[in-house]
Amino acid sequence: MKVKVISRNESDYTRERKSDIVKVFHNPDPALHPFERAREYKRALNAVKLDKVFAKPFARSLSGHRDAISCFARSKQRLVDVASGSCDGELRLWDLSTGNSRWSTIAHTGFVRGVTFSRDGENLWSCGDDKLVKMWGRDYESEVGEERAVEPELTLMGQHAFLGIDHHWKESLIATCGVDVHIWDPQRSEPLHTLSWGSESVVSVRFNPVEHNVLASTASDRSIILYDIRTATSLRKLVLNKRSNRLCWNPMEAFNFVVANEDHNLYTFDMRKFDSALCVHKDHVSAVLDVDFAPTGREFVSGSYDRTVRIFKYNAGRSREVYHGKRMQRIWSVLFSGDAKWVLSASDDFNIRLWKANASESVKPLLPREQRKLEYLDKLKDRFKETADVKRISRHRHLPKAILKATKLKGIIKDSKKRKENNVRKHSKPGAVPYVAERKKEIVKELE
Repeated sequence: MKVKVISRNESDYTRERKSDIVKVFHNPDPALHPFERAREYKRALNAVKLDKVFAKPFARSLSGHRDAISCFARSKQRLVDVASGSCDGELRLWDLSTGNSRWSTIAHTGFVRGVTFSRDGENLWSCGDDKLVKMWGRDYESEVGEERAVEPELTLMGQHAFLGIDHHWKESLIATCGVDVHIWDPQRSEPLHTLSWGSESVVSVRFNPVEHNVLASTASDRSIILYDIRTATSLRKLVLNKRSNRLCWNPMEAFNFVVANEDHNLYTFDMRKFDSALCVHKDHVSAVLDVDFAPTGREFVSGSYDRTVRIFKYNAGRSREVYHGKRMQRIWSVLFSGDAKWVLSASDDFNIRLWKANASESVKPLLPREQRKLEYLDKLKDRFKETADVKRISRHRHLPKAILKATKLKGIIKDSKKRKENNVRKHSKPGAVPYVAERKKEIVKELE
């Protein structure tokens, strides 16, 4: 049992000689309470506890697909427009404000591998296993529940199956990936450029939202490649120990991007310096399948094979939030909404789930008085975030039993490897076993 007492040193209050000035300790400001810090700490503790009480992140489920959802895209112009493609070839356009599907069609034979909006948000592009790239109009007049054929406005044919697609942020150009990376002009039936660097199938491709002529791709041979469409050449190549499934650029920092890797981690790289990662983001216990940045560039969301969705700060090694459900299966795709307030996840159970980016945030409009109170509590939580109780409560998350056991097992394995490495280094000649930082361990080589 701990007992906290007030301790005073007698020498601070006793005069050594009569001529000494008597020390008087008092608060010169009558508006301040003598126990102000203790009161604010108690308020911060209650605020953190209330965040857990009112944490209800799940908002709604968007149902309608008849197979697993394989890809997502959000409009660059409209907050409510989201498109999804499924493994049975179906393509749907959703309205997030109502949760309804505006229209749907069987777009491809086989999987829909990629979907993206045009820069003006008026058209929708998709690609699939049938070697076709199709452009669709955003608006089609249809009644609720009506099934009718929707024809694409443009179709481009390739020589191999496509695994991903992305639209240029300023020009009418399309980038697709498969065997190679192809740059398409909608006015032509053949690709403008074919970009390759001795890699196997390229699984994802993304244009840089700031440096518009730079794009990056991840391939099945564990490589990450940068390209420049102005010179139609490859710039740099980085090979990791395991394959990266997806890549996403930071919209506020043009030179940084995050990759979702098979080794359960996410890595932030600076394209100007590939010799080490800027940050290693850990917490998943299985392969990370998708990643997407918030428009603010301060956070990103990841989806994993372990059936959880996690939200990370861009410079934090651990997730600040984890979402899961009893019926939720493997997460194939994740997406941040255009206003950074919502997170969408698509899984094997045919459902799209809509989550709040901040689990305890109120959905209703707030009065000015309520808004000021929340801002005050946020400041208190930030002030006392390093104290033991506030830190413990804020970091605690309820996890499924299987994930909790896997997390503990990963910790045991990590400690065992670290202990073995330290013992080998201790009993070897100085310099024989060099120390390798965690940010460099997964990097195999860099090519230019």
